[in-house]
Amino acid sequence: MTVTAIVLAAGQGSRFRAEAGADKDKLLADCVGLDGVTRPVIEQVLLNLPERVVTRWLVTSPDRPEVIRLALAYGCEVLLLHSVGMGDSIAAAVAASGESDGWLVVLGDMPFIQSSSIERVVDALAADGIRVPVQAGEYGHPVAFGRALGPSLMALNGDRGAKPLFACATVSEVQVSDPGVLWDVDLPQMLSFHVD
Repeated sequence: MTVTAIVLAAGQGSRFRAEAGADKDKLLADCVGLDGVTRPVIEQVLLNLPERVVTRWLVTSPDRPEVIRLALAYGCEVLLLHSVGMGDSIAAAVAASGESDGWLVVLGDMPFIQSSSIERVVDALAADGIRVPVQAGEYGHPVAFGRALGPSLMALNGDRGAKPLFACATVSEVQVSDPGVLWDVDLPQMLSFHVD
């Protein structure tokens, strides 16, 4: 099964900038990865993608040359978009990526997800369903969408992402033991990963 990863990296991170400074891009902020090595947030995200997820698209804005450089270095096709929201980014990337057995929607600000968790979500994917990792009873990321949902994904718009599709498709939970599936870097203090 060929699954296309769509890494969403077009948001402006306004909550992060409000605290860290208007010129601070959270995707380029240094954080210590699961392997103990310090890298930018977006590089940690790309590094955690399993090797078998070969087809990779990253959606970002044209004014982020360093994000674009890292995406290319990690084997991504880059889709440049002045996106008004997550829905627009997903729709554009699914349309651009062409035929696929499914799409794995990865958030560019979630650097602490274990590769094994991503593999479990991909392994569970079926053509007509949605697969979502669950940690301690909470839905996390990344979320996988089967081939049959392609037209619905391409019809998304605005900032709501793909949440509306959960009401009209078979959603299967993939249990993981990985707090990283719930951990996004919205604020500077989230750059340091710790399990309570």
